[in-house]
Amino acid sequence: MRTEAPRPVDRRQRGREGGRVSKADETRDGVALTNLDQPLSDRDDATKRDLVDYLDAVSDRILPQLRGRPLSVIRVRPGQPPFMQKNLPRYTPDWVRRAPVWAEASHREISYALCDDRRTLLWFANQRAVEYHPTLATVADLHRPTHLILDLDPPDGNGFRAAVDAALLVRQALADAGLAGAVKTSGAKGVHVFVPVTDEPTAEELAAATRALAVRAERLDPALATTAYIKEDRGGRVFVDATRAGGATVAAAYSPRLRPGMPVSFPVDWADLTAVTPADFTIWTAPALLADGDPWAALMPAPQPLPADLVAEGRTIPVARVQAMHEGKRRARARREAG
Repeated sequence: MRTEAPRPVDRRQRGREGGRVSKADETRDGVALTNLDQPLSDRDDATKRDLVDYLDAVSDRILPQLRGRPLSVIRVRPGQPPFMQKNLPRYTPDWVRRAPVWAEASHREISYALCDDRRTLLWFANQRAVEYHPTLATVADLHRPTHLILDLDPPDGNGFRAAVDAALLVRQALADAGLAGAVKTSGAKGVHVFVPVTDEPTAEELAAATRALAVRAERLDPALATTAYIKEDRGGRVFVDATRAGGATVAAAYSPRLRPGMPVSFPVDWADLTAVTPADFTIWTAPALLADGDPWAALMPAPQPLPADLVAEGRTIPVARVQAMHEGKRRARARREAG
């Protein structure tokens, strides 16, 4: 049954209840929080205080998703475009834990943050870090992701219901393989399906199994779902994205997303998935919907071993990005020859 989410109060009244005007600066858990009543960005009517208050309210729910995982964040400043931050800036406090990770793409070592506690989360919030994208593996073993993830990305426009229908295809493909997963809104326009796995599979095996599941879901309804990596080949269908593997990141459960209305990536029971919309879950409504619970932990199945046949099947399926790169070169060559 769909839960009616409480509506946010008028932000002009925030901090004025009881006739008291809130202070723009304060300290929590030893972190100096500044300019709290300033607009968070030019994209929405949220204030920096709204972001800080939300992350503080859900800190005991979001921290288990971030702890021990190299973290990328999307930050925003008024008058500037949002940017993704991976490498910690020089002014980062010494007490923020960090993990050096070699980046093959840039051929350098990146100092990632490990957001392990409330104090670090508050520091990030004060830096206007809106989105939280942890790696799929922990620093204990960066070559063994803890979850298999399929990202259901609908076409532009109002496609969330199509993403939900595609997620149900993924659920069926998982069941056919003897697996189970949990589902959450992405906080944007799509849906994420997480499948916890045991620590035996390597990143390569997990990536292969992810590709196989995506293709199996596509086969269940090829008019709805596609694994076509090149956008122009999708034909208005939902992209079953199997590339969230290896060193990839994904928006954490409970992470805000930098979208109009400040939605939140929120766990949903499979039985309720067809009755919700991304707008139901925002930084203003999510804390009340959570109350004292943690639905992501409650809905997540126990870690499961990967079926050997799934891995074997996935190894016969080309890696999407590599295939798309070669196809792009082929099409460019054909256009040159035709011209």
